[in-house]
Amino acid sequence: MEQHAGTAQLLAYETIREQIVTGSYPGGMKLVEERLAEEIGVSRTPIREAIRRLEQEGLIKRKKVIKPTEQDMRHIFQMRMLIESHAAKMAATYMVEEDIEKLKASIEQAKTGTHDEIVKANKRFHDLIVKESRNPIMIETVDKMQSIIYLFSRAVVFHKRPFLLEEHEQICEAIRNREIEEAGRLMEQHLKADLEFTLNIVK
Repeated sequence: MEQHAGTAQLLAYETIREQIVTGSYPGGMKLVEERLAEEIGVSRTPIREAIRRLEQEGLIKRKKVIKPTEQDMRHIFQMRMLIESHAAKMAATYMVEEDIEKLKASIEQAKTGTHDEIVKANKRFHDLIVKESRNPIMIETVDKMQSIIYLFSRAVVFHKRPFLLEEHEQICEAIRNREIEEAGRLMEQHLKADLEFTLNIVK
């Protein structure tokens, strides 16, 4: 029975999360447990658990889908810039050749993939770099922000932000060439461009 409850909760979580990140459940929409339980075909308990988990991840606030303000978005990206530019410097210092090849592979996959594949490849690119921070608290902080990062990443890919992959290539090149300060600077610029582009979409 526990196994079944876990499966129902995962189904509820993944379904609600997908509806939020694809915009099917728009920002500000109130989530009604009974209706969601009926739509997804599970009882209310897994729905409640899924909502709680998504609240922790920042996609839901007070049973409503988040509608991030400009200030919210600036705060989120500020945190990412601090962590990821530091991680890019660390990657330029320590990243092994095998992982640099994985970075390159994620860029190549993003050049030819579908929208969803590009979003996944971009996530892999950033995750590999964040891991190089070698700081469990930084890694965990980014991990907790993954759902919101995914929301923005999807918007950036779907609205075809210019130079996205070229910037990934420049960051990868700086890491490969062990250009520590340059890698950090390029990552910060990259995330600033993501932020400005996302703010223009949301307006």
